[in-house]
Amino acid sequence: MLNPASFDFPVVYETVEGAWVENVVRGDPALESAFIAAARRLVERGAVAISSTCGFSIRHQAAVAASVNVPVGMSSLLLLPALLRQLPPLAKLAVLTYDSNFCGEDLLGLDDPNERARVVIGGIEGGKFWHDELKRPAPPTDVAAVEADVASCLARLRDAHPQIAVILFECAAFPIVAPAIRRIARLPVYDIVGLCRQMMASVP
Repeated sequence: MLNPASFDFPVVYETVEGAWVENVVRGDPALESAFIAAARRLVERGAVAISSTCGFSIRHQAAVAASVNVPVGMSSLLLLPALLRQLPPLAKLAVLTYDSNFCGEDLLGLDDPNERARVVIGGIEGGKFWHDELKRPAPPTDVAAVEADVASCLARLRDAHPQIAVILFECAAFPIVAPAIRRIARLPVYDIVGLCRQMMASVP
């Protein structure tokens, strides 16, 4: 998400004041006004759609969407209900996240317990990339470490849940390894970059 080359359209960025990995992931409600302010600055600069660089920002989806007049997709987790409906009833969806300790049911947008039972969550907490992102400033992304952490997490999930039929990346850094994970898993992989492309393809 931080690499403009990920997109075939111009990208502008704003920093959410006071937002660091640890407080966004854990869900600091005090950040909401800063998210809204950043979104409004983006619109003032000409943004026609808005996203974020952390899937845990879904906590601020409603507030940000209400504050601007452009489409808002703060997290790939918004895709989850639609993806479940594309699968056979017994198939499962794997959410791969930066930290599964904080990716709870409140972030999934699923009210039906039967749908919730079809979602399995795995995180890369404790891995190299997880540790790197907590540093201030974070070092350049170690792509090999991301791929190793994500692949290992997915292998654990598939061992426990062989019914997994699709993968959803919560973390906005994971799209960099999406092609590799598709090759390894031989499964569809969805992420925030795909959601952004969908939004941009739909705006005038």
